[in-house]
Amino acid sequence: MDVVELTRALLRCNSVTPARGAVFDVLESALSPLGFAVDRFVVGEAPDGPVENILAVRDGGGRHLSFAGHVDVVPPGEGWAASPWSGEERGGLLYGRGAVDMKGAVAAFVAACARAQASGTLSLLITGDEEGPATYGTRALIDRMAATGVHPDLCLVGEPTSVDRLGDTIKIGRRGSVNIWVEVPGGQGHVAYPHLADNPITRLVAILAELDAIELDRGNDWFQPSNLEVTDLHVGNGAHNVIPGQASARLSIRFNDEQRGDALIERVRAVALAHAPDAHVRGRVSGEAFLTQPGRLSSLVAQAVTERTGLVPELSTTGGTSDARFLSRLCPTVELGLVNATMHQVDEAVAVEDLYVLTDIYAGVISRALAEE
Repeated sequence: MDVVELTRALLRCNSVTPARGAVFDVLESALSPLGFAVDRFVVGEAPDGPVENILAVRDGGGRHLSFAGHVDVVPPGEGWAASPWSGEERGGLLYGRGAVDMKGAVAAFVAACARAQASGTLSLLITGDEEGPATYGTRALIDRMAATGVHPDLCLVGEPTSVDRLGDTIKIGRRGSVNIWVEVPGGQGHVAYPHLADNPITRLVAILAELDAIELDRGNDWFQPSNLEVTDLHVGNGAHNVIPGQASARLSIRFNDEQRGDALIERVRAVALAHAPDAHVRGRVSGEAFLTQPGRLSSLVAQAVTERTGLVPELSTTGGTSDARFLSRLCPTVELGLVNATMHQVDEAVAVEDLYVLTDIYAGVISRALAEE
C-alpha cells in the first residue's frame, strides 16, 4: 500500500468538521482488504453533528494496540496556491487541508498495518469530530468500544507532535482546558448621576484583577504552570454618557494535573461573587489534564523513532488538547505524528519523505507492541 496515494485520496475529500461520507469511504476501502472488521456509525444532531466515526478491528488475539486519530479538518480559509482539496504534490511536499493534522498520520498507520507481521490485535479509532466540540466523536467511539467489548492495551494517537524534525517529540500527556463566562449585572444610568446607577464594569475589573493575581501553581516535573487568561470583554455600550447595565468577560484556563476543571470553575465563581454577589458564572471543561508516566509505551515508541531516524525524542506535555484526553482513561496513551509547522495554516503541507518515514516508525511500534509478553 502506498502511503502517499492513500494520503492524497483522503486529502481530496472535503471533510470539515463534522465530517462524514466520502473520507470514510476511502478509509473503509483501504482497511477492509487488510482484514479489518469496519464498523462505521453516525451519531448526533445539529449543530454539533451528525458525525461519522470508524471503529476498525483486526483481531489476532494477544496484545491489542489501538491507533487513534481524526479525518475531520478545520475550514481551509482563503489564499491557497491551489485547491485545498487537490492533494497536489510540489517540490516534495503534498498539499491539502489535513495533510499534517492529521490525514497523513492516519494513512501512515494504515500502511504500517498493511505490512505488519506480528500476531496480535490492531484497531483504528477514527473520528470526524476532533477539530470541533468533540461531542459525538471519540467519546462516542469509547461508548461503542465498551458495548462491543473492544479493550486496547496500548493506544497511539497520531497528532502532529513533531516540532522541527519528524520524531523529535512524543506527547505523554496534555494540559486540561476550561472556558468560563462571568456576567456582572448593573444598573444603567446617566454618567452625571452615578448615585442613580450601578456600574458593573468597576466590579468586573476588580474580579479580573484578583483572578489575574492568582498563582494557580508553579508547574511540576512534567507540566508547565497552569495559566488563566482573559480572552474576551464585552459591554456593548454605544453611548459615552451612559453607565452600562451589564458587563461580561470570558476566561480560558489551561491547567496541569495539579488542578481539576470543576474546581477551577468554583474558584472563579467564589472570586466573582465576593465582588458581585449577583454575578452569574458558568464554565465548560473541555478536558482534564492527563499524564502517561514514562514507561513501556513511551519507550517502545521512542525506540521505533530512534531506529528509523537516529533521534532521541523529547517527552513532552505541551500544546493544546487532543482526543488523547479521553483515550487515556482506557489504557496507556501517547501521541506521535508529523511535523506541526503548517497545521491549520494556508497551504498546509507534509513532506512526502516524512510519510514514508512515519509509516516505518509506526510499523516498528506495531512489531514492538504486539511482540511484548
